[in-house]
Amino acid sequence: MKQLPNNPGTLLAAALALLAFLGRAPIAPADDAADKPYKILTTTQIPAAGGIDYVTADSVNRRVYVACGDAVSVFDLDTYKLAGTLAKASGHGVAIDPENHTGLVSGNPATFFNTKTLEAIKTLPAPGADGYTFDAPTHHFFISNHRAPNLLVVDSKDGSIVDKVEAIGPNGDNAAVEQGVSDGEGHLYFDVANAHHIAVVDAKTLKVTGHLDLGEKGNGPAGLAIDTKNHILFAMCRGGRGGTPTCVILSAVDGKIITTLPLAGSSDGAVFNPRTLEAFSSHGNGTLSVIKEKSPTEFVIQETVKTKPGAKTCTLDEKTDRVIVITREPAPEGKGQLLDVMFIGR
Repeated sequence: MKQLPNNPGTLLAAALALLAFLGRAPIAPADDAADKPYKILTTTQIPAAGGIDYVTADSVNRRVYVACGDAVSVFDLDTYKLAGTLAKASGHGVAIDPENHTGLVSGNPATFFNTKTLEAIKTLPAPGADGYTFDAPTHHFFISNHRAPNLLVVDSKDGSIVDKVEAIGPNGDNAAVEQGVSDGEGHLYFDVANAHHIAVVDAKTLKVTGHLDLGEKGNGPAGLAIDTKNHILFAMCRGGRGGTPTCVILSAVDGKIITTLPLAGSSDGAVFNPRTLEAFSSHGNGTLSVIKEKSPTEFVIQETVKTKPGAKTCTLDEKTDRVIVITREPAPEGKGQLLDVMFIGR
């Protein structure tokens, strides 16, 4: 029988070499996964009680929210099953404050609720309510409208109305405000669909501080995503009548357009994953464009994922890197409609 060396230095070197060898084993699957195409991993279906618009993931508390008809359906992000329902809360979608465990359904009236108990706390008048944005540093919900006031600002701690921003278009004009994003550093950005630009709003003063022109290809911006580390905006533009759906990629600092890329369809939602450096644009024609940020100055269309017709909005589970899209489809034997919640990943 061969004896093992009894020199402590030799034993330590051997142990470190073994650990290094074993430590390399998990790396290959991760690299392989990055090369795999995205696909629908699973779909959860429940009866649809009405129309749908936006979908929101709370990655911290492992929930995803879908406003459908006169209720909000809440799904578990780990089991994908229905976890609960907020009844009598009609709206386009749900803004979430993960820290304070509160949510705001963007509708008229808007419903402020407790995300732990799924019980309504109060309702707020919000004429023209459409999209929504959450700014974590100020703990403010922003409901965006296509009419004045363009922004309704709500305190996410107690549901009180903080302020209203009457018009955020150029020259103080009324704007058709679509998706908004926060950079977490005091700046909010909102797609203005009827003016081909992005409005910049100071998160503390709630004043419009600038307008970023999207150029001739930036017609009808709807989806909006942000790379907060590199201060880059991804404006997903519908293209208007006869136009080509386009992603306009620009600096969030000075508005300089970096490049433009064609989208696979007319966008109504976008999200950016900082871990994979990918931006996603979801489309009503049943496609999802994946844009890879190879560097802060180089971007490519990485792939186009097939989803389902009507899946025009999206959200991101930051824990699993999965993109979630929603749509409706006819139930078997003509028995109403089904709400489809699709979880897309590698």
